[in-house]
Amino acid sequence: MKILFTNVKALASSIVFQILRKEDDVKIVEHVGPMSEDELIKMIAEIDAVVVDGRTYITEKVIESGRKLRIIARAGVGLDNIDFKAAEKRGIYVICPRGANANAVAEHVIMMMMALSKRILRADQETRKGNYGFRDQFLNMELTGKTLGIIGLGAIGSRLALIASNGFNMQVLVFDPYVTAQYAERHNAKLVNLKEILSEADFISVNCALTEETRGLIGEEELKAMKKTAYLINAARGNIVNEKSLYKALSNGWIAGAGLDVFEQEPRLDPENPLFKLNNVVLSPHTATMTQEAMKNIGEAVAHSINAHKIYEDQQSHN
Repeated sequence: MKILFTNVKALASSIVFQILRKEDDVKIVEHVGPMSEDELIKMIAEIDAVVVDGRTYITEKVIESGRKLRIIARAGVGLDNIDFKAAEKRGIYVICPRGANANAVAEHVIMMMMALSKRILRADQETRKGNYGFRDQFLNMELTGKTLGIIGLGAIGSRLALIASNGFNMQVLVFDPYVTAQYAERHNAKLVNLKEILSEADFISVNCALTEETRGLIGEEELKAMKKTAYLINAARGNIVNEKSLYKALSNGWIAGAGLDVFEQEPRLDPENPLFKLNNVVLSPHTATMTQEAMKNIGEAVAHSINAHKIYEDQQSHN
């Protein structure tokens, strides 16, 4: 089996390779940096399995060119960069290690909530200027006892709900049409509609997958429905939140601030993005999942899944 790792250096630890190389016939090919469709098509013909992050797209053309391709593994969560229908049509096994980065992303959301409510970035900047008087300009907000609205109660949203409710005694409201009220209750959350989250939450965290249903889910109308004191956090996918509408909301005081780990334009960020000029926004370059622990979890899950599927295929071929 020939396995192509594309721009997933963080996963290329010795333990991951050790798991894969338990099988004598495994050969690993590494490619540094995201791959274009043309680059993939040139290489994919001789590849049995490909491991990608969110910056490399496995299109229908790539899948059609992969005459030996049996496995597509996503090093992370979300399948919006993989043509799942084309893979399913070809009978290609798609791996997505659900929950492997849940704690990392949930902690990142909490960090952004605290950084915004405590104005920590501005406090740091003013302190470096010697501006001790900055402390008298604002009263910050505590998370304890506030209301958190979570859009999407998957593995990340579920973990976030438990941290917020158990750690900060927050009331947690959830909007997710694919879970039951009982499931939400097991995570100390109340299942409500989106309108209620927008009007009631002090913090709103976007944690759903990017689909045709969720693309542009948070736009001008939704932002106007939020509290003026509320904060929006997006650590899911950039295209779920309309950035032009968000800029208007932040500039005109419709909401208090935002934390963004993802953007409409990735991976090449636009330095002229007007959101980058605002001081009520906390930004990070899609790093919520980039912890030592999450990379280890993802890498091991991917490696074990590839090996398990290989064993299954071998057994089927002998039957």
